Amino acid sequence: MEMPFRSWISVAIAVGVAALIAGPFPTAQAESLATVDHQMGASIRAHEGVGEDTAEGVEEFPGIAPAAVQTPGLDVSHWEGTIDWATVGLLGARFAYIKATEGTAYRDPSFSTNYLQAYSQGIIRGAYHYARPDNSGGAAQADYFATHGGGWSADGLTLPGALDIEWGSATQGGDCYGLSQSAMVAWIRAFSMEYRARTTRWPVIYTSTRWWTECTGNRGAFSSTNPLWVARRSSTVGVLPYNWSYQTIWQYAFSGTFPGDQDRFNGDYSRVRALALG
Repeated sequence: MEMPFRSWISVAIAVGVAALIAGPFPTAQAESLATVDHQMGASIRAHEGVGEDTAEGVEEFPGIAPAAVQTPGLDVSHWEGTIDWATVGLLGARFAYIKATEGTAYRDPSFSTNYLQAYSQGIIRGAYHYARPDNSGGAAQADYFATHGGGWSADGLTLPGALDIEWGSATQGGDCYGLSQSAMVAWIRAFSMEYRARTTRWPVIYTSTRWWTECTGNRGAFSSTNPLWVARRSSTVGVLPYNWSYQTIWQYAFSGTFPGDQDRFNGDYSRVRALALG
């Protein structure tokens, strides 16, 4: 659904204010503000189709045997507007991921509000970073993320940060941001290692199997360290990237009960808390 013209103006103003707060863009990042504010999964939707785009008509735990307990959650950014987190909690959300940063110059203007209000409702929440391998290195982006909301604390309500890595556009160097498959694996590893050095935790990796296959050659030994958050809008989770034998989180719909995308944690609430506690 296209946004009304007035809504685009409001978004542009919000992005401009956030950019001023974050500071000037690096010289190498010569691009308009409109290209540095991406919604999680938007490029996956554009490249891979919507599948079963909403939770309507999908069984309670889509593609999962009834014996497998799944914990409901969501992911959001400023694109969802003002969120009533008390209602989100009453509807049953037990965890949430909230956009904090993108690249090395953009900070989501709603991050602090969403992050604190989710916490106040007892919802276990974490921050996510939208990767931009076209404009800076993985370590630099991990540092920016950790400094601007992506940190971690062992309070039982904070999940390790997540790296959102998905399709690039033509202006960003193409599907894989102009990187070779081996260079992409190295970029993700640099982000992961630096984030761990800054926080003691390995970041969750959000991606789709199709993107991972094209842009890493379906390689990268991350399954023993980094929890997988797989995006697949369907009634089943499908084939997972490389050697991950299971997903920690499944993003299965763009809309549904909660604001933003609909997610399922692969386990009961105690497993969500276990990931938060490290």
